[in-house]
Amino acid sequence: MRKIIHIDMDAFYASVEQRDYPRYRGKPLAVGATPHQRGVVCAASYEARTFGIHSALSSRVALQRCPHLIFVPPRFDVYRLISQQIRAIFEQHTDLVEPVALDEAYLDVTENKLGLPYATTIARAIRASIFKETGLTASAGVSFNKFLAKMASGLNKPNGLTVILPEQAETFVESLPIEKFHGIGKVSATKMHELDIHTGADLTQRSEAELVHHFGKVGHHYFKIARAQDDRLVEANRIRKSVGAETSYAQDLSDRAVMLHELETIAETVYQRLERHQTGGRTITLKVKFADYQQITRSRTVMNSIREVATIVSLAQELFEAVELEGRNVRLLGISLSNLGGEERSLGASPLESSIQLVLF
Repeated sequence: MRKIIHIDMDAFYASVEQRDYPRYRGKPLAVGATPHQRGVVCAASYEARTFGIHSALSSRVALQRCPHLIFVPPRFDVYRLISQQIRAIFEQHTDLVEPVALDEAYLDVTENKLGLPYATTIARAIRASIFKETGLTASAGVSFNKFLAKMASGLNKPNGLTVILPEQAETFVESLPIEKFHGIGKVSATKMHELDIHTGADLTQRSEAELVHHFGKVGHHYFKIARAQDDRLVEANRIRKSVGAETSYAQDLSDRAVMLHELETIAETVYQRLERHQTGGRTITLKVKFADYQQITRSRTVMNSIREVATIVSLAQELFEAVELEGRNVRLLGISLSNLGGEERSLGASPLESSIQLVLF
């Protein structure tokens, strides 16, 4: 049985700013665009989260929710430097490290460099080392697969450690509200509610064929995680194929001008993620899902790598202008970039390998 740890830094970007600038400590803080820049929040401190502020929220809306919110621009060079320190700590214990983002990674410590018998011991040591070397806190989840480790890391934040043992797994998943499942987004959760699926226990009552019928290929994954099963490996050199963002709307959009404005907000999020991963892409894809769940995509490939937010906005809006709405309302918009290349780097990779690897943790 595998021993998997999921490490998730606590409000990483915001915590770095509060660490480096004491005047921000204990105050609601948003890292990202200011309201007059018409951008979005990249990260929010825990003080800001009490006002309902979260990443990808419009900066304008964030200020409405918290008029005394402090906005600071992101410092990705600083975040990357700290992520290198954290990655080095991981590699003291295992080379099987799969970065998910600058602030998040999976570790397989089934066989670890120090020969420690318990993954919980390793998780405690990693969290202590991170705090000692960076002054930042991290939460950890420990279990026997990636899905459960990820779920566990979010249960006791910030600065928490949660273990889900094999004998606890099925009971834990069955009691979980469906919208809390990692990998089930707002749109899928809404559809599950419509199918009278509200908890993990409800999900286990549906056959694999039924889930595939309603949700496509991802239905296979839903069938497994409902039973606490996840056979995905921790991939130390996982290749990133695309970078994107999408937003589903509680109320369907009917005004084309509003849709174009929403694309600007989504484009800003995509740009931030490109910056975070130090990459760009040559193929941009627009995703539109209508109120009747019909979905279309439109793509365009250009000669030069797309790296600027203005270019993303321009191309996405051009693709959208070619979409025939025919009076239909829109419930989801998304933008993604593929054919990635350029400056992506993975710690410890050779020059040849680094051209195709994930970004630094």
